Amino acid sequence: MKSKLFFFLLLSATLAFGWGDDGHKIINRAAVTAVSADMPAFFKAGIDHIVYNGPEPDRWREKTEYSLKEDQEPDHFIDLERVEDLGELPEGRWEYVKLLYGKRAHTTENPDDFLPEKVGFQPYAALETYGRLKVAFREYRKAKAAGQSTADAEANILFYAGWLGHYVGDAANPLHTTIYYNGWVGPNPNHYTTAHIHWPFESDMVNRNLAYMSDLNSLVSPPKPLENPFRDYIAYIESSNKMVEPLYQLEKKGDFKEGGNDEGRAFVRARLAAGAQMLVNMYYTAWLESEKMPEPYKPPQAQTPNPPGAVKAN
Repeated sequence: MKSKLFFFLLLSATLAFGWGDDGHKIINRAAVTAVSADMPAFFKAGIDHIVYNGPEPDRWREKTEYSLKEDQEPDHFIDLERVEDLGELPEGRWEYVKLLYGKRAHTTENPDDFLPEKVGFQPYAALETYGRLKVAFREYRKAKAAGQSTADAEANILFYAGWLGHYVGDAANPLHTTIYYNGWVGPNPNHYTTAHIHWPFESDMVNRNLAYMSDLNSLVSPPKPLENPFRDYIAYIESSNKMVEPLYQLEKKGDFKEGGNDEGRAFVRARLAAGAQMLVNMYYTAWLESEKMPEPYKPPQAQTPNPPGAVKAN
């Protein structure tokens, strides 16, 4: 019986990704707490819904929902070392996929390392969800201007806001931006650990220091609108990736061991705060941008097929 319980606990640990439930909830709560007063009142009032939905994408990663798990598994990470020579990443997911397949085609050593699902879609998952949030805010504005109920739009907004928080939170964790996501791989002149450090860093450290990690108010500033959400988000991921080696240096010193010391705890808390800051900036930007109403959608004109035997005009 004890062995079965141990196996269950071990399996539960391996299935909990990201920051774990607590870390994602901390990030979402800190972001909503910091939202600007000129955002709709229902948004801040809905904090519990947004916090609840922070871990939602990790709930989609069980083997019991195989298609869902496989489809969105790569949305939680990106291995920046695999794409650093691709130049400026395109804003579209499928343009990015083409770039990776092009690189794979010209790679002779371990070409499958460059399969899109192995490199990851992190910024695309985040910006696609940001787009959903912005559209939902726009529908809220339209309903309010027309004197209609905004309840449905509000429900969508709270869900998308929580969902977005998950990906933004994931990217705050340096281990979600790197090939060194769970132990150092390849040449290792500094003798960093090759052990699995992902779970001990992102969940055990948070869980053992919950009160300290939960208090981010002094580290999260009022929101600022983003100039270019996609490019700003890429810069955010890159800044997180720069923390990979400092993370391994702290681990080597034992700063994360058994709940960590002051330096280790401060590092983790700072990463949680970085996620909350980016998230509240994205919430505020989505709200401001939702004021711009696009032209009504017009489906493309259907082309009349050429009749049999007709000659195409050049």
